[in-house]
Amino acid sequence: MQTELTLLGTGNALVTKCYNTCFALKSLSGCFLTDAGGGNGILAQLEKAAISLSQVRWLFVTHGHTDHILGVIWLIRLAASLSLRGKHPGLTIFCHDECEEKLRSFCRMTLTPKLLAALDDTVRFVPVQDGTSFTAGDFSCTAFDIHSNKMKQFGYRAQLPNGKILVCLGDEPFNPLCRPYAQGADWLLSEAFCLYAEKDLFNPYEKHHSTAKDAAHTASLLQAKNLILYHTQDNNLPQRKTLYTQEAKQEFSGPVYVPDDLETIPL
Repeated sequence: MQTELTLLGTGNALVTKCYNTCFALKSLSGCFLTDAGGGNGILAQLEKAAISLSQVRWLFVTHGHTDHILGVIWLIRLAASLSLRGKHPGLTIFCHDECEEKLRSFCRMTLTPKLLAALDDTVRFVPVQDGTSFTAGDFSCTAFDIHSNKMKQFGYRAQLPNGKILVCLGDEPFNPLCRPYAQGADWLLSEAFCLYAEKDLFNPYEKHHSTAKDAAHTASLLQAKNLILYHTQDNNLPQRKTLYTQEAKQEFSGPVYVPDDLETIPL
C-alpha cells in the first residue's frame, strides 16, 4: 500500500462550510491521525473517508485550542468503548504535558468510570518534548516545539516508509528556531489562514497566522519539495484551490496543494 495523506478537515477554528484542520497518514500498519477538530464531526469525517476507528492506532495532538483538541475526546471515548469489547487494539496519543493535562481533565468530567479505566491501559498517553523521537506504526517521527507566543504547541518531522520526509509545522507562522526539523522536507504542511490579498479583512498577523503568500515564502526558504496549505478561511471554498495556489506560486516554484476536506494525496 502506498502511503497516503487524507485531509479530514482543512478549515480554521471558526469555519462552518468545512471541518477544522486535521489529517490522517495511512500505511499498511494502520492510521496515524494529527489532531481531531473541534467536536464529534471527526467521527463523520472518518466515516466519509472510509477509515474505521479500529484503524486509528496513533494520534498526535499539536496543541490545546478547541478546534484541535475537542474531537480527541470522542476518539478516546469510542476507542475505550471498542477496546472493552475487544474491537480496538488500543490508541496511543502523543502530546505535550499541557495537552495531556487538558485531555485527562476533559475525560474525568465527561466519561463514565468504566471508560475512564481504559486510560493508561488501552488508551495510552506518550508525552513529547522538543526533540522527542517516537514511532507511530510505519512513521518514524521527531516532535518539536514551534515556540508559539499564544499557547504551547508542537509540530513533528516524520520519515515515511518510502524514506521521504513530511513536516507538520502546526498552525502558526514558522519560527527559525525550528529550521533543523523543517529544512528540506519532501512534504511541508503549513497553515494559510487567508490570502495575502485578504489580510486587511481577516487580520492574520494579529492572530499569529500566515497568509498563503507567507507560507509559500517559508517553503521556498526551507527548500521544501511540495507544499500543502490548510487551516484556511471558508469564505471562498469553490475558488479556494485556485486562489491560494495562484498566490503561493508567486513565492514557491514547487507543487502546491490546497486540498478540500476528504481529499487524499499519495505521498
